[in-house]
Amino acid sequence: MAITVLIADDHFIVRSGLVASLGLEPDITVVAEADAAAPVVDLYRKHAPAVVLMDVRLGPGADGITATADLCAAFPDARVLMFSTHGRDEDVFRAVKAGARGYLLKTAPRDELLRAIRTVAAGERYLPQSLADRLAERLSQPELSPREKEILHLVRRGRSNKEIGTALFIAEDTVKRHVSNVLAKLGVADRAEAVAVALRRGLLPEE
Repeated sequence: MAITVLIADDHFIVRSGLVASLGLEPDITVVAEADAAAPVVDLYRKHAPAVVLMDVRLGPGADGITATADLCAAFPDARVLMFSTHGRDEDVFRAVKAGARGYLLKTAPRDELLRAIRTVAAGERYLPQSLADRLAERLSQPELSPREKEILHLVRRGRSNKEIGTALFIAEDTVKRHVSNVLAKLGVADRAEAVAVALRRGLLPEE
């Protein structure tokens, strides 16, 4: 019985290439395509694919990780394989937390993509060792609170503690305490390094 696949990617060329490539496999059939997050749940309900191949970035609106969370909330047995150019630590962490069964970068060779699809379709998880190692490291790290992320975002913009306090209506000493907590949680020595690490891990949004 063929493995049915729903592809969710906002780039037409990528979807077309995947349809053509997967179509060469006798045991894999693409049954539906989505160019945004919004139609994913309805398409899944209609076609019940064995695997959803989901990009992290899906253009304006909800991203692929949010779409994965929505899909898995509606269909807990859904098997989602993230397939993206973005492999930041936080992206992988959020995707797995949302319910994704696997994560693969678009730089992976074709045979690995096929192996990942077949593995996820069989009910198993698929993570390349490099991503699995980084995910394990990410899981061992303390979470930044929403307030700490907010302050780190302003640190990234070059704001002083006093300016951050004014912007957030909190005391400068409170800002200093939050900044110290951020440095400790990220395991860094200064504000510039904190921003660099946060960007690399995906804790701060891309601008």
